[in-house]
Amino acid sequence: MRLGVSIRSSQDQQATGYTRDLSTSGIFLYSDSEILVGSELEMVLMLPAQLTDGEKRWVCCQAAVIRVEHGGEGGGFGVAASIRSIATLPEIPG
Repeated sequence: MRLGVSIRSSQDQQATGYTRDLSTSGIFLYSDSEILVGSELEMVLMLPAQLTDGEKRWVCCQAAVIRVEHGGEGGGFGVAASIRSIATLPEIPG
């Protein structure tokens, strides 16, 4: 499933990208910036209703990069990461 994702690395680098694969234990995404193997990531994305309790939900994931592929889709970087935790973010009243 292709979902937009906002990424911050342990080197305080910020990037955007989108998912190719996502599970509770891992993620593969394409990023517009190179991220180093071994980097710690904090990722924020909105999970669609079919992956939650019937409502779209913002989540924050903590993960570690285990593989990077150069020359990914659209010339970006393919990033595989192991997810350590996923937390649902609170809704902000509008």
